[in-house]
Amino acid sequence: MSRILPVNKNDFIDVVFEDLTHDGAGVAKVDGYPLFVPNGLPGEKAKVKVIKTGKGYGFGRLVEFYEKSPDRVEIDSRDFHKYGGCQLEHLSYEGQLRYKVNQVRQVLTRIGKLEDVVVHPILGMDQPFHYRNKAQVPVGEKDGKLIAGFFKPRSHEIVDTNESVIQLPEINEAVQTVKEICSELGIPAYHEESHKGVLRHIMARYGQQTGELMVVIITRTTDLPQKDKLVEQIVARLPKIKSIIHNVNSKRTNVIMGATTNVLWGNEVIYDYIGDVKFAISALSFYQVNPVQTKVLYDKALEYADLSGEESVIDAYCGIGTISLFLAQKARKVFGVEVVPEAIEDAKRNAALNGMENTEFAAGEAEVVIPKWYKEGNAADVLVVDPPRKGCDEALLQTIIEMKPKKVVYVSCNPATLARDLRILEDGGYKTVEVQPVDLFPMTTHVECVAQLILKEGN
Repeated sequence: MSRILPVNKNDFIDVVFEDLTHDGAGVAKVDGYPLFVPNGLPGEKAKVKVIKTGKGYGFGRLVEFYEKSPDRVEIDSRDFHKYGGCQLEHLSYEGQLRYKVNQVRQVLTRIGKLEDVVVHPILGMDQPFHYRNKAQVPVGEKDGKLIAGFFKPRSHEIVDTNESVIQLPEINEAVQTVKEICSELGIPAYHEESHKGVLRHIMARYGQQTGELMVVIITRTTDLPQKDKLVEQIVARLPKIKSIIHNVNSKRTNVIMGATTNVLWGNEVIYDYIGDVKFAISALSFYQVNPVQTKVLYDKALEYADLSGEESVIDAYCGIGTISLFLAQKARKVFGVEVVPEAIEDAKRNAALNGMENTEFAAGEAEVVIPKWYKEGNAADVLVVDPPRKGCDEALLQTIIEMKPKKVVYVSCNPATLARDLRILEDGGYKTVEVQPVDLFPMTTHVECVAQLILKEGN
């Protein structure tokens, strides 16, 4: 027998928001039936219109507030959160930090069944705006003019944006300047529907410690119209520029970067530091977008690894070697593995750049390479994982349980998969000692964590 829902589509109802979802929408309940409403905050009373209903939950749209939360921040006409970048800009930063640490505690209890794990207060930023060191901005045309900005949520409509509250000022300036130069030179935008036109995206990267700027022009065509004038103008108008790159992506795809990359001017890479470790950053390199908080995150990972200088450490999902090189400052030997071959080449280059000879990197799947190392006698005293949002591969978790490193340090960008994987490791003989949330992405719903696990006695 089907359930009779307490609300119907197009109903107008009065609600009180009780919580936030993992993507920042307000949660209200009508006779136990959840309604998810963007822009609602816990404790607020409002009128909403029901726009969609399903068996287990529905969606609504805010019509008007009766009572607002003291944590609400009135944002200006930019309304940036509407365009897919800042889901929590309307929530005070103190409120954001409470929301994120509560999210971590809830999933550890609900998914991981970890009732007694110490979850520390989240480590936030002193200045939670203008922190991102990279932007990749889609380009289009409107009323005959070149526009560049961000896609509206759940659409391919570009909202022309001159400034982002989470990008570094140097990034905002670079994107806006290149947009203006391309418009002045008449370089046509790419049209997704017809797969014609030229300019697809503008990317900017900035080394916050070095002051070095890279601009990447991403086109559908191999030919870049007005190339010499474009380069000349960028160099003249952006004093911090060190690298201008042309990337070609001729495919019908949502993937931003193509396979062909050429240096138009300057260097192939720019440089930046996280702590004392120097990194070379190419157009295609993965590099953390908030190096200030990345250092906080990695310092905590290093603390949890508790290295004396005698340990062998394995860094699964090592990327370009960011965590590996932090660990190599204190470890006897660090082995890093990553599935992307280009990232491994970057990791080797970064190790050489820092003179760290106690590192070894291999390209491949962690769940394949680490068991091979184990059979060859390279067992880890400490194993560090920093997986993608989907969490660790089950085969890797089983390898950790069989290998029995004394400590596991789990760096996570998704509390739900962290909780799931911690449960598996706990059942396999480990004890989760503590979890430290870190706010790497203020104004968004994302939260990073570092967890320390130790092997239980008798295992």
